[in-house]
Amino acid sequence: MLDDPNAGGQRPPARKLLTSGCLAAALALAVLPAEAIAYPSSASPDVVAAIKSQAKSDRDTKAFYRTTSHRPIWIRGSRIGPEAERLLDLVMSADLDGLDPDDYNPRRLIEALERAESGSPKALAKAEVLLSRTFAEYARDMRRPRDVGMVVLDRELTPAAPSELQLLQAAAAAPSLDDHLQGMRWMNPLYSQLRRGLGAYSGKSDDLPQVHVPEGPPLKLGSSGERVRMLRERLGLPDGDMFDRSVARALAAFQAEQGLPQDAVAGPRTLAVLNAGLSAYPAGREQLVRLNLERARVLPPAGRRQIVVDAASARLWLYEDGRVRDSMKVIVGKPTEQTPMLAGLMRYAVVNPYWNVPPDLVQVRIAPNVLKQGPSYLRSMGYEVLSDWTEGAKVVDPKKVDWAAVASGRTEIRVRQRPGRDNMMGKMKFMMPNDLGIYLHDTPDKKLFQSADRRFSSGCVRLEDAPRLARWLFGKVPTAPSGLAEQKVHLAEPVPVYITYLTAAPAARGIAFHKDAYNRDRAQMARIGSLGDAGAP
Repeated sequence: MLDDPNAGGQRPPARKLLTSGCLAAALALAVLPAEAIAYPSSASPDVVAAIKSQAKSDRDTKAFYRTTSHRPIWIRGSRIGPEAERLLDLVMSADLDGLDPDDYNPRRLIEALERAESGSPKALAKAEVLLSRTFAEYARDMRRPRDVGMVVLDRELTPAAPSELQLLQAAAAAPSLDDHLQGMRWMNPLYSQLRRGLGAYSGKSDDLPQVHVPEGPPLKLGSSGERVRMLRERLGLPDGDMFDRSVARALAAFQAEQGLPQDAVAGPRTLAVLNAGLSAYPAGREQLVRLNLERARVLPPAGRRQIVVDAASARLWLYEDGRVRDSMKVIVGKPTEQTPMLAGLMRYAVVNPYWNVPPDLVQVRIAPNVLKQGPSYLRSMGYEVLSDWTEGAKVVDPKKVDWAAVASGRTEIRVRQRPGRDNMMGKMKFMMPNDLGIYLHDTPDKKLFQSADRRFSSGCVRLEDAPRLARWLFGKVPTAPSGLAEQKVHLAEPVPVYITYLTAAPAARGIAFHKDAYNRDRAQMARIGSLGDAGAP
């Protein structure tokens, strides 16, 4: 655990090890707010000449400053700008990124900043180039992905660290260098948000009143009495002895953050966590957050358009120009038929889709009903039997199928459902071509979205509002050029889709823990070298 709950956002405790003179120099950088300073349109000839000379010693920084005509990005007039303080905060809390702060020699950087306070062009140039080199090395190391089980469908989406030159060019092109650093724009937004949560979480103690709520009957909406009074105090609510809707909301929020069922009932499990306090999370929670940082690390920065699906929380986000534009619930795979972590390019939608019924469902659902009701069952449900799984498969007479063999598992056949109101694909599906059979699709069964645990599919992702996604992708809901089945509507430009699995995710009040329904955490922590128990609640 770290000692400073603000590590990653505020000055980390390691700064205390620096000499007082260096620290004073660092603190002096924050005198002027970054947002109040316009990006310089020019630099003094002496500074430009000094930067040109200083940058010669490093190939990447030399190439970068050549593209800027040796104009600085860290110098404001005759001093180093406050963005340097932001970079120092990040570097000195690099252990949150699984990196060693000493690898970036923060003492040397602060000593260079101290000398730059003199205003000497040579000292300013040395600090400027050192800041750029430190940023590029640190950001590149952050972007180096580890193996967390992500299946990459399209080679161009393979996680890879950009060059230091690319990172510096992106920083220089940012409308605000301070915003670029604060938001860690070279990383996916989920990463930077989760990192901030880890910085606040590490070593955190519960800032709510430490009130022990005695065991007893479950407390829920309508309950009253002394135990409710104590529960209200424990949740930081006004004094009272009634379990009203304000208590239910606060308790549900607490349960969500702890990965507990959000039933707004203070039963034995919830009371145990409440009484333990945030400082006594089960062992391994910090390692669990670090594992999920690795999962977020393989996601690229949010570009022009991007879809992210989190199978752990069963939710989808639409990113556009680096910001979340929309979000919706989804249904993901059952624990026995898991939705994999993958990255792929969505290339087209299919209107009026068939539904190819998974073979296990053909065995346990369709075959027994055919044995009971005969082929009329298939007609009533819109099913048809096909000869094989190829694109040129022919429709087969169901009377020629040995349905008893299918029901027993001795024979496997292909059954698909024709387009229509009851088709399990709904009106459309969105395709990232792959051999895993994973895609996003509509569904007529909307009531399942009311469940908190939305793991019902055979691996694909069912959408709460497919037309809404279609409008975001195409600008309108696509229609089939004819009434025929399986009509493809291609996107003008492929859209990256990332399916991840965040059992610890950013939340409004820090970190929300989700159930590890797929039992992936322990094995993945072992694979990436993390130690400790996942501490599932």
